[in-house]
Amino acid sequence: MKISFFEEFPTKENLSKLRLINFPTKLYLAAPSLKEFNEIKKSIKNRHIKEFIYWPILKRSEGYWISPFSKRSALKRIFKETKKTAIMLDLELPTRQNPFLYVTQFLNFFRNKSLIKEFIHNYNKPVYLAEYYPESKLSQLLLRFWGLHYKSKKVKVIKMIYHSLHNFKEEYVRKELETGVRELGKNYLVALGTISVGIHGNEPNIKLEQLEMDLKLAREANVNEIIIFRLGGLNKKYLRVLKKFA
Repeated sequence: MKISFFEEFPTKENLSKLRLINFPTKLYLAAPSLKEFNEIKKSIKNRHIKEFIYWPILKRSEGYWISPFSKRSALKRIFKETKKTAIMLDLELPTRQNPFLYVTQFLNFFRNKSLIKEFIHNYNKPVYLAEYYPESKLSQLLLRFWGLHYKSKKVKVIKMIYHSLHNFKEEYVRKELETGVRELGKNYLVALGTISVGIHGNEPNIKLEQLEMDLKLAREANVNEIIIFRLGGLNKKYLRVLKKFA
């Protein structure tokens, strides 16, 4: 099972945690532009990183994440400049970053949704979609309506199962992991954590025992890749758990 990492804040301090890793991995790097992503990537010298994935983030005024409520000009900018690299679209609503966008982008909702769908369909490099984890079939349909899930055989879907943020029951997680693998195979990926704060600044760290249990369930379900949020929180204790499954 491949163990990869998100890094939302690729500072020198956070990237220094790469020195702890001695197994093959992938790194999903957040950056406001493809140019900055490439500059960060070039600065990293670590033979264990086998692949870098571009994770575009917008200004807070633009919505920060990707959704039909993101500022239209920002979506067009990101999609126009992105070429020749694997990309991850973090599909989340702007509620906690800029809720005013629900008003200003209301008339653009369907056009923005079509813009995102068209990019995913036409882009000729790997596309990863980081998505909320639905807790019912109805919520899955709602994700599709709100432009937070796009059905396509070519994309790799990353479901965010952050046990430090949600009280998922073990049997529920087991069932959903098995369903995801059955439906999407190797295109079904799972994000676990969190082991450090994200943009909200108040995300709690997952307990070691819970992380190990989540990894165990993922391995039993034959999940191909796990992504840990995020690299900057890696320490020797978390590393010991991860190495059992890498």
